[in-house]
Amino acid sequence: MHENNILGVILAGGKSKRFGQEKSQVKLGDKTLLEHSLSKLKSKFDKILIVTNSNTIKDYKTINDCIEGQLGPLVGVLSAMKWIKKNKFSYNWIATFPCDTPFFNISIIEEFYKASKLNDNLLYFVKSKEKRHNIFGLWSLKLIEILEKDIIENNYRKVEKWANKIGVKTIDVSYDDIDPFFNINTKEDLIEAEKILKNYKHD
Repeated sequence: MHENNILGVILAGGKSKRFGQEKSQVKLGDKTLLEHSLSKLKSKFDKILIVTNSNTIKDYKTINDCIEGQLGPLVGVLSAMKWIKKNKFSYNWIATFPCDTPFFNISIIEEFYKASKLNDNLLYFVKSKEKRHNIFGLWSLKLIEILEKDIIENNYRKVEKWANKIGVKTIDVSYDDIDPFFNINTKEDLIEAEKILKNYKHD
């Protein structure tokens, strides 16, 4: 999706405290959680950036957080933006995806594309059944300066709080069966995900 000026970004730099180990490398079925996300995105983006503070991933560009200390997803977003600027790429937007939500529908990416063309806001999040999913986001590169300032000078850490301050529009997504936003935070969640996987129809 380079022609659309959107870079696909997977945020995989979390501490995984509740899970007890690095979630991105945990197996679900025959693939790691990170591989589940990559398999969806690679058909839609010509380049994918992974923000991670652990291992490099073969065949994909990985970067570390630009600020040490594992300060949360906002730093991951800023890191991706700064990487674009440093390398003088022409992307105007980044689309972010978590590494622990393996059942999301790739139709979200088409909705991000539409939003980027509409261009009536600088930040968009996906929403389903009255719940906003703050890591499934489309972020304008125009936010880079204020994001960096708010992280460093104003100590912003929570995506939701910062997005509410900036002003975010939501993209509504409906579903009837499997929750596409089921995310894996604990070992119990992984067991549940294994059950879901048995009946899951890949998009």
